[in-house]
Amino acid sequence: MKLYLTILSLFFLQLNFAQVTPSPKIWTLNDCITYAIENNITIKEAALSRSSSQVDYEKSKSSRLPNLFGTAGQNFSNGNAIDPITSAFVSNQINSTNFGINSAMTLYQGNTINNQIKQNELLLNQSILQEEVEKNNIVLNLLETYLQALYSKESIDIAQNNLTASEKEVLRAKSRLDAGSIAINDYTEAQSQAATNKYTLITAKNTYQQYIISLKQLLELGPNETMEIATVTDSTLRSDSEQNKASVYENAIKFLPELGVSNLNIAVNEKKLDIVKGPYLPTLSLTSSLGTGYTSTNLSSFSDQLNLNFNQRVGVSLSVPIFNRNATKAAVKTATINIEKAKLQKQTTEKAVYKKIETAYQNAMSAQEQIAAAEAAQTAAESSFKLAQKKYELGALSTTDLVISQNTYTNAQQTFLQAKYLQILYNQLLEFYQGNGIKL
Repeated sequence: MKLYLTILSLFFLQLNFAQVTPSPKIWTLNDCITYAIENNITIKEAALSRSSSQVDYEKSKSSRLPNLFGTAGQNFSNGNAIDPITSAFVSNQINSTNFGINSAMTLYQGNTINNQIKQNELLLNQSILQEEVEKNNIVLNLLETYLQALYSKESIDIAQNNLTASEKEVLRAKSRLDAGSIAINDYTEAQSQAATNKYTLITAKNTYQQYIISLKQLLELGPNETMEIATVTDSTLRSDSEQNKASVYENAIKFLPELGVSNLNIAVNEKKLDIVKGPYLPTLSLTSSLGTGYTSTNLSSFSDQLNLNFNQRVGVSLSVPIFNRNATKAAVKTATINIEKAKLQKQTTEKAVYKKIETAYQNAMSAQEQIAAAEAAQTAAESSFKLAQKKYELGALSTTDLVISQNTYTNAQQTFLQAKYLQILYNQLLEFYQGNGIKL
């Protein structure tokens, strides 16, 4: 009975362990993109910068409004002094209390306020586009890393098949050695090839895990979270030879936000020039206040004095700039230089975008020819290796020749695999640059 209960307990323990150990989630590229856009730190930082620009924009709009603040004071004086409430000259001790509400409003300041509002609006729009730039960068990083991980994953299968084949060859070589049909060096060469293939398999698995780590970092996944990626079908290897490079570039200009950021950068610096020209012009301000107070030199009560001393003031002030030690002149020159820098930065961005488009286009066109050649080479190498295996089984081929044939086949497989994923990468880049999105 005790044995029965023990076996039953172990059964339920294994069942519960299986239930609390979920299998790793299979991530598609679209899953990675969606998750990264919501969780990636770089994108979150860009979103916070956009929010900060929004705050600056709202703050600049409020600068048109008047300010309002209250004041209160208690003063004591002894000897000859002017009463701060009655303005009379007295020689006694004075205790005085005053209360006030003050307000000021800038009516005109060389149009600086309006220009600052417009500049902050441009900066807000620029931060929105910059956030899109960061999102695009993460998407492209995910695409490249995901395809590299897939390439490594398929390389594991190639390495595993090679190891299995070489282990069979070791057993076959051992039998032939025992039968005296081959020399010891043929047998040790087969062992060496098996060891080399095992090392290659271990390296391929490690490389795959490194790319998985990179993906997890882009997704901001924790170190304890497991991750597996979904494979892609060969239907992704479609031909895009009908695309025209000029049309791809024109579409990219309209879609990619980098150029929009550069254009807004010029506009921001042009508006900065308008702002720094403001101190050349006069400033007109409106001020107003309400006040009252109490003084010990008056025999009236505190409340009566607050009523009697209640006053209202309204004033307009004009400040005309005459000479500020050439500070405004220097600021104007600096702003003009910054405009020219922004224009040069735009040209640099345009060149970078064009180079990026042209490189992807040329690589996509080349990849179509490369994959056809690599596939033909792989087919020929496979047939040659199968024939070499049959000859080896019949004793008509040395171990060295068999190893050479296997390595040739392996290299052909890796070349085809590389061409396959390069074509996927460049085709997807061309689609993405035109705003069509990535679909694997």
